[in-house]
Amino acid sequence: MEGYSVRQLCGFSGHSRAKINRIRDYWLARPPEEVFDYSRYKYLIFDGTYFHKDGCLISLMDAVSQKTISSLYERREGYESLYPWFRRLKQMKLQPLAITMDGEKSVMRAIGQVWPGTKIQRCLYHIQREGMRWLRSFPKTLAGQELRKLLGTLCRIDSRKAREEFIFSYARWLEKHGDFVLSLPRKDVASKDLRKAMTLIYNGLDDMFHFLKDKNVPKTTNTLESYYSRLKSDYRRHRGMTEKHKILYLRWYCYFKNNKKSNTF
Repeated sequence: MEGYSVRQLCGFSGHSRAKINRIRDYWLARPPEEVFDYSRYKYLIFDGTYFHKDGCLISLMDAVSQKTISSLYERREGYESLYPWFRRLKQMKLQPLAITMDGEKSVMRAIGQVWPGTKIQRCLYHIQREGMRWLRSFPKTLAGQELRKLLGTLCRIDSRKAREEFIFSYARWLEKHGDFVLSLPRKDVASKDLRKAMTLIYNGLDDMFHFLKDKNVPKTTNTLESYYSRLKSDYRRHRGMTEKHKILYLRWYCYFKNNKKSNTF
C-alpha cells in the first residue's frame, strides 16, 4: 500500500519472499465486487486514460460523492467495448440523468442507444483546450485571434447571462468570419484546424450548458482527470506488473479509494 518492495515487506513482517508473493497473488486473484444496484447514481462523469499504448482504463464517477462506481480496462475507448458495459450497468438499475464527458462520438453514440433520455454535458475544459490547440498560441488570422479570445472565456461561464453573451459573441463571430474561414485553402493545415475549432463550438453548443439548469451536473471532467493523475502517480511505483496483475491492481485501487481505507498505494 505504500509502494514497498517485496524485500522491504519481508523485513517488516518477518515472512519469506515466497509467502509475501502468495499473499499478494491471493488478493489480486480475488478482486472486489462492484455494487449491484446503481439506481441512486444520477449524475456521472465519464472519462478514460491510457497506460502508454497497451490499454485504457475507462471509468464512471458519481459526481456527487466523487467516487468511481464502475471501471473497465480495454485496449481502446470505443463503441464495441462501451456499449456492452453500459447495457450491463443499465440492467443493474443505472439510469443517469446526466453524464459529463468529452466529445468522443463513439461514446456518445453508445450512451444515446442505452440511455436515450440522458443529457450529455460536454466538458467545457476539453472544448477550450482542444480549440486552443487547433488555433495555436499565436493565430495569424484575425478570425483565429478573435475565436481564441472567445474560447478563453468558456470555462468562466457561470450564469445564464454569461451563456447568452458567449452564444451571441460566437454568432457574431460566425457572421463576421464564417465565410472567410470556409474559403481558406483546404490543404493548408492551419486553415483546416481553424475550421475544426469553429465546428467544435458549433457542434457542442446544444450540450455545453446543462449545468446552468441543474447544479448537480459538473461542467468539466476535471474531478475524474485529477483522480487519474493520482492513480498514475501511485501506479508508477509498481512498474513491472504483468498485464493481468495491472488490471487487478487498478480494480483494488478504485475499491480502496472509494472506501477510504488507504490514501496511498
